[in-house]
Amino acid sequence: MQDSNRLLLVDDETALLDLMRRYLTRLGYEVDAYTNAHAALQRFESQAGDYALAVVDWSMPGMTGDELVNQILALNPKVRVLVSSGYQYNTGRFPKDIQPQIGFLLKPFLPKMLADAVEALMKVKP
Repeated sequence: MQDSNRLLLVDDETALLDLMRRYLTRLGYEVDAYTNAHAALQRFESQAGDYALAVVDWSMPGMTGDELVNQILALNPKVRVLVSSGYQYNTGRFPKDIQPQIGFLLKPFLPKMLADAVEALMKVKP
């Protein structure tokens, strides 16, 4: 994976997705945002090596966050993933070698909390 500042955002809450996209874009990230997990995965498949990080809502219609994260990691095992959810989530469900590149952000969160979580994961060398 090249050094990239490209992010994939996936959340079925349109207002939250738009807020995250605008905030992260202002911070200098190139952001692709999707409310549909299948559309997001299709985009990721075509350019998996271009993404540095994916922010994935854990609870979405049509495809669970677990399914989406596993498919993203299968396509690019070096991508970092930030899971966001209104429920507690344990990153220990992933193999130990990739756990450092998986983060969690509890909803609701402030934009600064999102930025801090993204920046911390961007420092991880997968």
